[in-house]
Amino acid sequence: MIPIDFTNKVALVTGVGDNESFAWHISKHLAAAGAKIVLACHPRVVGIVESFLTRELDQESRMLPYGRGELKVEKIFACDASYDTMDDVPPEVKSDRRYAKFADYSIQGTIDAVGKEFGGIDILIHSIAFSREITKSAKETTRKGYMEALGISAYSLTSMLRAAEPYMTGRDGGACAVGLTYLGGEKVVPYYGGGMSTAKAALQIDAAQLASSLGPKNIRVNLISAGPYASRAARSIRPGEMEKSIEYAASRSPLPRAIEPEEVANATVFLCSPLASAITAQVLYVDCGYNVMGV
Repeated sequence: MIPIDFTNKVALVTGVGDNESFAWHISKHLAAAGAKIVLACHPRVVGIVESFLTRELDQESRMLPYGRGELKVEKIFACDASYDTMDDVPPEVKSDRRYAKFADYSIQGTIDAVGKEFGGIDILIHSIAFSREITKSAKETTRKGYMEALGISAYSLTSMLRAAEPYMTGRDGGACAVGLTYLGGEKVVPYYGGGMSTAKAALQIDAAQLASSLGPKNIRVNLISAGPYASRAARSIRPGEMEKSIEYAASRSPLPRAIEPEEVANATVFLCSPLASAITAQVLYVDCGYNVMGV
């Protein structure tokens, strides 16, 4: 039998905001392989994610692949990837009622809480990206918007792995991190501005640097570059336009179709498994081959 069994493995999945995202599907597929799923969600969406995990209306979206039952999450932590520690949080955020109910929602605080409560971390999924100016062209992007996108979408991986290193070191079979990137970090993609393209480019070299730094601790770091996908977040950025991007890519891909989120989740499971034990510092394209096309 192919050795993919994550029983007793602790998987921390960041960035889940709804039941359509890549992070949601990755959580389900890791759970189907036996992993204990712990979520780290933005403080503003913790309640929303809790409802998706409990409402009868959303039961179908919780069903695991391969007939493995229903998604069950060990715990949900609030985490805002803008802040490395609570000392970085400005007063107006601390006093915001949507934040005030959580004692610590910094990256360091969240990682420490997970590592201590669950005895370590075997798998870390980085599915975090944000730019409030994403629809702006490069020349229209403000310094503030640019730096915010870079900090949240790219630097957060470094911050998370720095905090997680003690909890990922010495795990049976090693530990791994998988992040999500996009072709927009390598080539010009319309409506992927506001610093987001730069953030993805930074994320890719950062992942390679982190793989080199953490390799001696038997911690692997890889990225998946997924093809265009009409998640709730993507649809809200460009109403009606995301579907055009998907159709364009599908018509030109070697496999002439759109990707499915389950395919990204399957690739993630592979990268986290013993089957990928010698794979690190890589970008795996799950885009039906679109990235190789010149036109």
